[in-house]
Amino acid sequence: MSAARGPLKGRAARLGRLMPSGPSSAARTPFVLLVVLLLGGGLITLLLLNSALNQGSFKLRELKDRTTELTDEEQALQRDVDANAAPDALERRARELGMVPGGSPAFLGPDGKVLGEPTVAPSPKPSRTPSRAPARTADPGTAPKPTPTPTGTTPTATETAPTTSGR
Repeated sequence: MSAARGPLKGRAARLGRLMPSGPSSAARTPFVLLVVLLLGGGLITLLLLNSALNQGSFKLRELKDRTTELTDEEQALQRDVDANAAPDALERRARELGMVPGGSPAFLGPDGKVLGEPTVAPSPKPSRTPSRAPARTADPGTAPKPTPTPTGTTPTATETAPTTSGR
């Protein structure tokens, strides 16, 4: 059954020229370069991705630290507000402003009757330290400046009392 092969004829000869039967003459260099480029590109991509993640983690850490600082500041401000809103602090500040505790309150009923006994608030006791009155800053356009009066004359009512209605 084994017949010696001779030269191919016809269609087999044409197919034989397309597919050589000897040792492979295809160059392996392009394939090896393709594999090396794919591996190198993958490694570089992983390196860039890792760098981006590290940069994001640094930014996240900075933001967490800033959040902690702002939370601490908010808590300190809230403590200040709570301390200033305490009844004893409000009373002290009211006394500094010259306010006095009110007497017993009276209420008006829906029918117009007065309920309770109203009393006058006591006048403040003079203190050794003068109370600081808030400085009034007049708007230059609202009140006219008083004109000096000649000696021996009295100023009129319109010269001494500034108007606030603007009329």
